[in-house]
Amino acid sequence: MNINLLTDEVLYVLIGIVGVLVISTVITKIMKRKNKSNGLKEVEMRIRSWWVMFIIFTFALLIHSTISLIFMALLCFLALKEYFSLIPFNRAHRLVLFWAYLTIPIQFLLIYLGWYGMFIVFIPVYMFLLIPIQAIIVGETKNFLRSIATVQWGVMLMVFGLSHLAFLLVLPGREESVAGAGLVLFLVVLTQANDVAQFIWGKMLGKKKIIPKVSPNKTWAGFIGGVLTTTVLAVLLAPLITPFSLLASIIAGLYIGLTGFVGDINISALKRDLNIKDTSAIIPGHGGILDRVDSLTYTAPLFFHFTRYFYF
Repeated sequence: MNINLLTDEVLYVLIGIVGVLVISTVITKIMKRKNKSNGLKEVEMRIRSWWVMFIIFTFALLIHSTISLIFMALLCFLALKEYFSLIPFNRAHRLVLFWAYLTIPIQFLLIYLGWYGMFIVFIPVYMFLLIPIQAIIVGETKNFLRSIATVQWGVMLMVFGLSHLAFLLVLPGREESVAGAGLVLFLVVLTQANDVAQFIWGKMLGKKKIIPKVSPNKTWAGFIGGVLTTTVLAVLLAPLITPFSLLASIIAGLYIGLTGFVGDINISALKRDLNIKDTSAIIPGHGGILDRVDSLTYTAPLFFHFTRYFYF
């Protein structure tokens, strides 16, 4: 597989992102000199992390399509590993984890081959039926249901869900459609922008909590402001890097904003159940891998099927 991922439109959007990061860095530096506060320090750490993530993501996306797939497979592995590190697990069932990790190379091989039919059923059908068999062979029934459900849900989110991001790269499009890299960039930028916009609107106007028992910091103002901001950004970006019409770009923006919020609070519920703030400290200012891909676990598969059904 050799797909040219770099188009002029994608390049322009990447340059625009660099511009936003540069402006954000400069503004933060100026504000920090005038007002040294913990809030600004947190923002500065987040901007630094965004720089690092942007550089890594851009390198993986633009060098070669195969490298992009390897990078996304590594992302799935790190997310799944971090997930398993948080969950209490019966040691007798640990061999089941081997089958969970094995889904990653097989799933990405299916993506590399462009075998959509097997890609879409391999994990939710074959692996979901195989994983319990391994635990049954071990013969340990204590916490059987919890162990199996934990593995299956982790594989569903961290491998099946996130791998749809990679399959966008190999979608066989129409002649007038843009490269898959444009769709990936569109999805990632809007998903991350939705998180940022919800945070900012929530800080500025947020008073009424939307779901306090799961995520106390989420407010109706942040949720609505984030979805609307994401929709506006979708309308601006869609003509450059997607085949979407105006109506489709509006739907895509609303879709990503809503599903990104659900993905976020889903991982928030997991962290609250485990009584932790961040899934790890691997990304300064952002927490762990799961803290960064939480929204993508929902937006990636749902956006993929929206795109594939209507445009490919």
